[in-house]
Amino acid sequence: MGLSRAGRRRPFLRSIRARYTCWVGLLFLVVLTIVATLVVLGIRNSITKDIEEGLRQDILSWANQMAPGHYPQPQPQLRTDYLQLVDQEGRVVAANDAASHLPPLTDVRPALGERLEDVMACPEQSPCLLVAVLRFDGPVAQTLFGGQEHYIIAGETLPLALTMPYMPIGFAAAVLIASAAAAWVTWVVVGRMLCPVRTISDTMREATAGDFSLRVPTPPGDDEIARFARTSNLYLDRLEKAVTAQRRFASLVSHELRAPVAGLHVQLEEALMYPHEVDSHSALRLTLRTTERLQAIIDDLLAYTKVKDTGPVAYQPIDLTALVEEELAAQPRTGTCIQLHRAGHPVVLGSRVQLSRVLDNLLANARRHARSRIDVSIARRNGHAVLVVQDDGHGIAPGDRERVFEPFVRLAEGQRLDPGGSGLGLAVSRETCVAHGGTLTVEDCPSGARFVVRLPACEDIPAIEPA
Repeated sequence: MGLSRAGRRRPFLRSIRARYTCWVGLLFLVVLTIVATLVVLGIRNSITKDIEEGLRQDILSWANQMAPGHYPQPQPQLRTDYLQLVDQEGRVVAANDAASHLPPLTDVRPALGERLEDVMACPEQSPCLLVAVLRFDGPVAQTLFGGQEHYIIAGETLPLALTMPYMPIGFAAAVLIASAAAAWVTWVVVGRMLCPVRTISDTMREATAGDFSLRVPTPPGDDEIARFARTSNLYLDRLEKAVTAQRRFASLVSHELRAPVAGLHVQLEEALMYPHEVDSHSALRLTLRTTERLQAIIDDLLAYTKVKDTGPVAYQPIDLTALVEEELAAQPRTGTCIQLHRAGHPVVLGSRVQLSRVLDNLLANARRHARSRIDVSIARRNGHAVLVVQDDGHGIAPGDRERVFEPFVRLAEGQRLDPGGSGLGLAVSRETCVAHGGTLTVEDCPSGARFVVRLPACEDIPAIEPA
């Protein structure tokens, strides 16, 4: 399963890399194509405008030199390649040296109401030209040509930028090279960005395969990848702790159940092998006692594993003082004296059944170790409801005050006073307090053991009275 997931991760990472590369390359291609097209059109339009402007200036310069019956040759300083004066019959009246042997450069004439018109012409004996045509009509034609319309036609050879595809091809090549470069840079950058992710993925795969001690390398900084790496390490820490705790718990459970099951097996085996030597009534009584111990261990195990299953949704406001009074009233009247000290009625949010079990476990533990007296006190301090159960026994050594809350851990004194205990009562009680957002600790006291429960108080919520 782990290998198949890893096999899916790497193509997935590669697909992300390829996807980003394709999108960036395509985006650059589209954008640069549009930009290149606009630049080419702008350059061509600018060249055309410059040529047209030069043609019109040369046309007007030559026209200003004309007089009635006098049509001089165009001055050499005029830059236009071809200049012709054409009458309304299409005959060339005057021209510069380059156009003198050519027919009219174009048959196009300005429309009525227009004096100038720009066209593209490709005469038979010359390359394609950009041509401007000026109409002489009205008073000007009457003055210069006796009322006949005449036309000045100016032509300029188109530059290579307008006739040959060098410029579009060059820009197209530049667009393709730039798009390919952008795609390659994206491929490299995304690959380097995903390299830590790939390392994290491989490490997580190896860790989830069984080696929970592995940790992913954390890159410097506080970007998304660094936070992802720290979150992955935090997940691995919790996973390692959970798996370690689960394995240890399973080992402890196996150890605790093995002894009564082995004893039960031996008892039944002896009863079967030696039916005449074993008292069947005593054997059944001993077997029943062993099954009761098994039942007690199983009940404690179920309580321990289900403590965290009851979420806050199932909690309700509880008057802790009323709950303690109710539980103490149900305690047996014989044996150790229990004194209750109240200081208000703190309300907590929790499960009545689970909190009752906590109190029962603490009272049962206190009864085992107390000599003559148990003191139970309830108060509200610093926003917490504080429940204290203290006995006057031998107490707990400072080095054992945390061990007593571990599953199946029983001190020598506890084993002596209650050989059949499961060692889960205090562990269940602490887990219950933690699940309620509180704590259960052993604190110093002059004599005996002092167990202190602290739970968040919420006195602004009315408590639900017990039925």
